Amino acid sequence: MASPEDWTFNRADRRNASLMVILIVVSVPIAFVNELNSLAALALVRGADFLSIVEKPQRDAFAMLFLNLHGRGLVVAELFWGLWLFPLGLLVYRSRFLPRFLGVWLGLAGAAWVVLSLVSIVLPQYPSEVYTYTQPAVFGEIAFMLWLLVKGAKPPELAPAAAAVA
Repeated sequence: MASPEDWTFNRADRRNASLMVILIVVSVPIAFVNELNSLAALALVRGADFLSIVEKPQRDAFAMLFLNLHGRGLVVAELFWGLWLFPLGLLVYRSRFLPRFLGVWLGLAGAAWVVLSLVSIVLPQYPSEVYTYTQPAVFGEIAFMLWLLVKGAKPPELAPAAAAVA
């Protein structure tokens, strides 16, 4: 029987596993700091006592500014959410304990998120159209999750000689 470390991502490629974790870790503080924009908008809309000197239309305008900044911050985080899917897809593809098509689909999902975030930055009037075309690729993440929930990961069979030693 295969030991658990024989079918981990670590055996598939330690460098890609490390890169995947680094890209996830980089995206977390970006997302957290971006939430300050939501909190600022909420504070402006609620109208704290110290904001009483600012007129309501101005507070509403500032709240919209912070909400728009929050959307732009999500685009930056989205770039990293797409980038981490490349090493994950490669790990899944090389692992042999998950179907290879999931690895390819995860790579396509990563490309879709990167393209969508770059279009949102460079051509902000077109992300909804781009999302329409990239949506099938983005479903790769959901397919991966459902595969793990329903089927799970199957460790590869050991060769007969290795099975006798184990």
